[in-house]
Amino acid sequence: MSEPIVIPLPYRPPWEWAQFHEHFALRLLPGVEALDEARYSRNFRLGEVRGWFSVRPLPERDALELTLSASAASVRELLAAHVRKMFDLDTDPQTLLRHFAQDDAIGPLIAARPSLRLPAAFDPFEQAVRAIINQQVSIKAAVTITRRLVERLGEPQLDPGMPMLDRLFPTPDAIAGATLDSIGMPAKRLAALQRFAASVAQGALELHVEDGADALVARLCELPGIGPWTAQYIALRGFGEADAFPAADLGLLKAPTWGPGGIGAKALARRAEAWRPWRAYAAIHLWRNYAGR
Repeated sequence: MSEPIVIPLPYRPPWEWAQFHEHFALRLLPGVEALDEARYSRNFRLGEVRGWFSVRPLPERDALELTLSASAASVRELLAAHVRKMFDLDTDPQTLLRHFAQDDAIGPLIAARPSLRLPAAFDPFEQAVRAIINQQVSIKAAVTITRRLVERLGEPQLDPGMPMLDRLFPTPDAIAGATLDSIGMPAKRLAALQRFAASVAQGALELHVEDGADALVARLCELPGIGPWTAQYIALRGFGEADAFPAADLGLLKAPTWGPGGIGAKALARRAEAWRPWRAYAAIHLWRNYAGR
């Protein structure tokens, strides 16, 4: 049996493992993903290639250690690029500090936690499914429903190198064609999910940001049941788009930095124009501020 492939992924400090550990712990899909104190692992599908990877921090080297299944040899560079985006390893914290230095709301938040980055998904389709399910429910409830999808529709993946990872996330075809009436979602939201999956499966929806995040948001909003919040969140979490900004998000509107009354969505959207092209990082710090951490 071929040995796993090990690749170091350096980053510019500060960068903190704790932020990513917390992010994935809240959203973990057992069977597809695994997490322990110092390692995140998951299954992947890239074209016809299937396998697994795991990541652990190497703080003494300002790097992550990426370990790939031997099956990933042909896509190792593409996979490494995906993981770099997923863990936001290419952002320069000094750029963010300079950009927000004069902003009286975001500047102090970034100065206090310059290590915060933008956690993103490995698979944009998977993240989009999660975002649609997450509409008007808690993260915990959304994870429960998504787990049911995986259990019912996820293809088995058995690899002796990572036995706890035994499922692949369902394909667009599988979700679009399934009977999911008892999955635990309202009928309208379920219909929106399956229309989205069908659009991706049929090629009617181009799920990429090659023409920019705004173009992706516009394409997503053409689908019934997907509004600006969901579309911006998919751009932010699904692709790690630095300027995506779901201005109507409750956590952003109620962050303590705005005072007891919060801020209105239109006022926040106007204020956020000054934060371009890094609005997503403002969102990360406002969410952290809202959570009180």
